[in-house]
Amino acid sequence: MERRGRKRGSGAGNAGMGDGFLMEVCVDSVESAVNAERGGAGRIELCAGLMEGGTTPSMGLLQVVKQCVRVPVFVIIRPRGGDFLYSDRELEVMKADIRLAKLHGADGLVFGALTEDGRIDTELCTALLAVCRPLPVTFHRAFDMVHDPLVALETLVSLGFERVLTSGCDSSALEGLPLIKRLTEQAKGRIVVVPGGGITERNLQRILEGSGAPEFHCSARSARDSAMKFRNSSVAMGASVSVSEYSLKVADVAKVRTLNAIAKNIL
Repeated sequence: MERRGRKRGSGAGNAGMGDGFLMEVCVDSVESAVNAERGGAGRIELCAGLMEGGTTPSMGLLQVVKQCVRVPVFVIIRPRGGDFLYSDRELEVMKADIRLAKLHGADGLVFGALTEDGRIDTELCTALLAVCRPLPVTFHRAFDMVHDPLVALETLVSLGFERVLTSGCDSSALEGLPLIKRLTEQAKGRIVVVPGGGITERNLQRILEGSGAPEFHCSARSARDSAMKFRNSSVAMGASVSVSEYSLKVADVAKVRTLNAIAKNIL
């Protein structure tokens, strides 16, 4: 049902709002994007490398996803894993990726950048926002690494971000729930605070009711065994601690549907 009296933020990506809370699902494949939409996602965050927390996807992936789904697709702009302190050359890469993402149909962009002392990098963000417009922009979970989240929120509002994704600067949105609630109250509709990080069917209701947030972010993935019949178990393509090449993580239609149903039933 529609939750009245709450400003939901401007820009594209408000599909599904008439049904209550908006569910954003982060995906790193066409299959996951299609499953997310089938399960009721109102928006997709498109990434590569979800095991690293999400990096910039290929433009080929964006192009095919846009051909296969109708819900808004927000594209993460993150040139590498690791911290959010970026060099001048990395800034140029991010600008180029934003231009290409817009060219290939992105409905919104997602990025974040910090200074070495854990504050929002206003100079870099201003430069990137200028390239992103007129599309809506989300500041991603780099927010969870800031020195002072309440000050950082005001910085994001002044810069003009439409949304901020956060686990409440804790290991999961459930653990960070008190701060997410405080941020939502402080935002007063000027920016949408989107809880994300470890959201499952077991904790979603508590997070939404406890935070007052109008949207939420999840991956809703399940492991699926590879279809490969011949397997060389002595070789790994990534680091030695990496997940097996023969186990694929894919957005699960049933999980997405369950989360969507929970959100719809909250008054």
